[in-house]
Amino acid sequence: MKLPILYEDADLLAVCKPEGLAAIPERDPARPSARRLLEAARGERLWVVHRLDKEASGVLLFARNAETHRYLNGLFEQRQVRKVYRAVVHGRVEPAQGQIQAPIRMYGSGRMGVDPERGKPSETRYRVLTYLDAAYTLLEALPLTGRRHQIRVHCYHIGHPIVGDLRYGDRSIQQRYPRLMLHAYSIRFRHPKGQELEIVAPVPESFQQGFEALQAETTGVATDHSATTSSSSST
Repeated sequence: MKLPILYEDADLLAVCKPEGLAAIPERDPARPSARRLLEAARGERLWVVHRLDKEASGVLLFARNAETHRYLNGLFEQRQVRKVYRAVVHGRVEPAQGQIQAPIRMYGSGRMGVDPERGKPSETRYRVLTYLDAAYTLLEALPLTGRRHQIRVHCYHIGHPIVGDLRYGDRSIQQRYPRLMLHAYSIRFRHPKGQELEIVAPVPESFQQGFEALQAETTGVATDHSATTSSSSST
């Protein structure tokens, strides 16, 4: 499997990870991961900077040396990295923009959940991009904190689970959909050399096809590609 390169220089490597591929090695060493595939293909060591759920697609960033790894870890810890996601959720999200502030903690077996007393502060900003009748909503989501499964948990918490999410939502309904409709669209931060850098991962065909199928389900009309591929507004 060859992963599309989105950006590369002496310090950084960014790829577009497909859904279904783990970002880092899993417990079973026989299973592929983005890092292992890239290291094997390139013959170099890569440092993990952040994680992206196996079920999600989108931009995945690696450091190519230890110094850059330390630098980027500092940016993430100081919340100086802006990540933007596309998500299609069940139902009609209202209001059309807002912030979800709900503490998150791990409950076991990899499942996360909201816990006002024991959870860690977690915040996600969102805005509606498109409504598909009352059945689905295409969101732009910006996690202001970096908890595991944060966007998935927050959407589920407000009653709008992400389409195709077998972990958060009614499994009997969610298994009807071919993929988790969550895509890491862009990441923006200050490069170690000083310049501001934004890396964008175009919405993949699987996401676009999934969106078009949902629109056909609700309206019977093919969708305008711009609904999922339009660039993000500044916030």
